[in-house]
Amino acid sequence: MEMHASRIIGADRMTVWAALNDAETLKACIPGCESLTGSPEEGFAATVTQKVGPVKATFRGEVSLSDIVAGESYTIAGEGKGGVAGFAKGAAQVHLSDAEGGGTVLTYDVSAKVGGKIAQLGSRLVDSFAQKMADQFFERFQTRLEGGNQDAQVH
Repeated sequence: MEMHASRIIGADRMTVWAALNDAETLKACIPGCESLTGSPEEGFAATVTQKVGPVKATFRGEVSLSDIVAGESYTIAGEGKGGVAGFAKGAAQVHLSDAEGGGTVLTYDVSAKVGGKIAQLGSRLVDSFAQKMADQFFERFQTRLEGGNQDAQVH
């Protein structure tokens, strides 16, 4: 499955770049993420629990960054195994550019593949689930960067 989208984030490009490389930010934005440890240089280990249709699974896997052009783009790739539920793997090319009038345009191209029980659910269900996950991630990411994270603000 393939997904392509972009959104304008109300923060400067280096702020967006730093957040894309921060384990705590990524963990907070990945739907169902229970843990994310590591660093951009070494890669990350993640545990994510999700329900796809009738199948609920906890995926454990690795996430790595490559093709890094600081402040501009990278490829983030991950693969997770969910036991009898199967596996999921995918990659996203993420590109940042300055938006007219301020802010940052974040563009992403995602390709993903699933196997096992999850793949048996049918491509329409799996594709809509993957689209929802991507949308939720980037929505949370945008909200966090634009000041929607009340926990991080000093009262």
